[in-house]
Amino acid sequence: MPNDTSPVYIGPPAMRARFLLEAAAGMTAHPDEPYREPELTLQTDRGGPPLRLCASSTLDGITRVVGGEVDLAFINPSSALTVAYRGKGSCFTQPQPVCAVTVLPSRDQCLFAVHGSTGLASIEDIGRAKYPLKLGLRGRQDHLLHNMLDDIVAAAGFSLADMVAWGGEVRKTGHIPQSGTAKFEALTAGELTAIFDEGVHLWGDAVMPAGLTALGLEDETLGRLEEMGYRRDWLTRDQFPTLPEDIPTLDFSGWPVFVRNDSDGDMVRRLCASLEARRGMIPWEGEGPLPLDIMCRDTPEAPLGVPLHPAAEAFWQEQGYL
Repeated sequence: MPNDTSPVYIGPPAMRARFLLEAAAGMTAHPDEPYREPELTLQTDRGGPPLRLCASSTLDGITRVVGGEVDLAFINPSSALTVAYRGKGSCFTQPQPVCAVTVLPSRDQCLFAVHGSTGLASIEDIGRAKYPLKLGLRGRQDHLLHNMLDDIVAAAGFSLADMVAWGGEVRKTGHIPQSGTAKFEALTAGELTAIFDEGVHLWGDAVMPAGLTALGLEDETLGRLEEMGYRRDWLTRDQFPTLPEDIPTLDFSGWPVFVRNDSDGDMVRRLCASLEARRGMIPWEGEGPLPLDIMCRDTPEAPLGVPLHPAAEAFWQEQGYL
């Protein structure tokens, strides 16, 4: 097993698997959807049914794991899994039987930016003023950002349907609104008057210089969202020096790997052991081997708001990570 400093040996099975994964990723890529979600079905040499895996930025991963269509899934952000586990928000009427195996670290927050001409200072002000925003959102129709925004505005006392009734509109187009993209330029030009998105490290510092305002959430609204399972966070001046002050928002961190709470313990343990053995081969947003020691505890980079599967908890305990 490689340690943190030893060179990583990639044997023939791993090379062939990586070759197939990269080839499949390229073959299924689409210019309008650069982050197409992968899905794998693996036949093991142990006999029995195949192992079915998927990664998702939608509710699809949760519904398919709960429904038994796949054995294991990724999702982002981690708070989406917590909301499902609690059975809260606009998408769930009862707690979902999910638990975590690990959480891939990814630090991020949400950002609601408006054109400076609106005069708005908070998301709650939209409802108070019945402001007819022209709102730009992520183009993917089933992205979890849309579910999250529905919960945010509901907690703030209005809905997107209300906003449209006041004369506003919602446009779902494009990806992360980095400076120079059509969506960001539409906002700075006033063609749009608001954008809600994540991936703030890619566009947060461009907001103020472009004459835009980052809207925060008030404490009472944040409390309602925390009860659902979302996490309070801040867009800080340490991160984004162009901001006039720290802005209260919601966390969008973490990629939890999750299963049903009654999933086979041997399968979960073999997954954990595989991650431990191949931690030096698996890419993540940081440098060096996969930091498994922070991926089974509740940390800012890898939030954990649901229980670990008992087999995963036992394995990480044995490694000394818990």
